[in-house]
Amino acid sequence: MNKSLHLMKLSVGSESVASLAKWQATRAAQARDGLPRHVTRMWPRREAELLDGGSIYWVIRGFIRARQRILRLDEADLGDGIRRCALVLDPELVSTAATPRRPFQGWRYLQAADAPADLTHAGEDGDLSPQLLAALAEIGVR
Repeated sequence: MNKSLHLMKLSVGSESVASLAKWQATRAAQARDGLPRHVTRMWPRREAELLDGGSIYWVIRGFIRARQRILRLDEADLGDGIRRCALVLDPELVSTAATPRRPFQGWRYLQAADAPADLTHAGEDGDLSPQLLAALAEIGVR
């Protein structure tokens, strides 16, 4: 794991990593070059640190479940003249160890030391229900 700075964001409406990937494959979720993007109202002040190998960690149903490398930050105008930040992402979604997170608004910085480990085998936690993941976290297994 590197010493990069990361972001953590709720993936509202996603039921799983697969549903997040499905959304990101739609034209509405892509930058002009076809890469997935996430538009946010606030521009990260620590841009240089994020672009030095940082990722966005997705919280899905109460758990960090995946990450994507942040490739660049683009200015986005949704037609209302308000400057927004489009986080342009690597299309590869990397599954991570399921790590519980409480709901929050917007995004949060995440230090590399606090980021969950990548899963080495596809689906290691992917088939577990949110209830089972919560129970495992509660007893310290996850």
